[in-house]
Amino acid sequence: MCGRYELNQSPAKLKKHFDTTCELDFKPRFNIAPSQTVPVVRLDDTGNRVFTLARWGLIPSWVKDPKEVQHPINAKSETAAIKPMFRHAYRKSRVLVPADGFYEWAAKDGVKQPYLIRLRDGAAMGIGGLLEHWQGPEGDVATFTILTTEANSLMAKIHDRMPVIIKPEDYATWLDTNFTDVIKIQGMALPYPERLMEAYPVSRKVNSPKYDSPDLIEEVHL
Repeated sequence: MCGRYELNQSPAKLKKHFDTTCELDFKPRFNIAPSQTVPVVRLDDTGNRVFTLARWGLIPSWVKDPKEVQHPINAKSETAAIKPMFRHAYRKSRVLVPADGFYEWAAKDGVKQPYLIRLRDGAAMGIGGLLEHWQGPEGDVATFTILTTEANSLMAKIHDRMPVIIKPEDYATWLDTNFTDVIKIQGMALPYPERLMEAYPVSRKVNSPKYDSPDLIEEVHL
């Protein structure tokens, strides 16, 4: 499960990390929630990496009425290749979801305690996602879902699932719309090495999607 994340690095750093042709025009966010419109990285028609805005919660292109289906924010990487909701995007429309860290909740003394999970070196994450375009009355609507996988040993103490984090050396292959080898795609969607990650408790203020402030990523002492 991945239901909240944060993105606060500078546009210049994100442009360099994801090797895009343009900088990201996006203010720092510390509590990104489902249904919100946020940036993802995709390939454009010329094969260049670009940032594009999409709404979190997938609507497949073949859906006639979005109100009649769920808009999943997560998809299991182990089964996405065969699920009707995800299989087209899994092969032909993979994206990277930029993030500095993601939140997950663990039960502690009968209360769910939020944790922030991020990379130890402070680098941005390229979370594996699937992008779809739905044609509605007002035109094209871009939506996405985040892929999840089994938890590594660090995450297992908090939750049994974690978002797929793509290794930077795999970005090019992950984004390649001509690469459709499901076995190799799944090989890029394995649990990220726990030795490269860290997790710590944060304020329960993150529970409210309306609260979006830098203090959310500060460690709290339990």
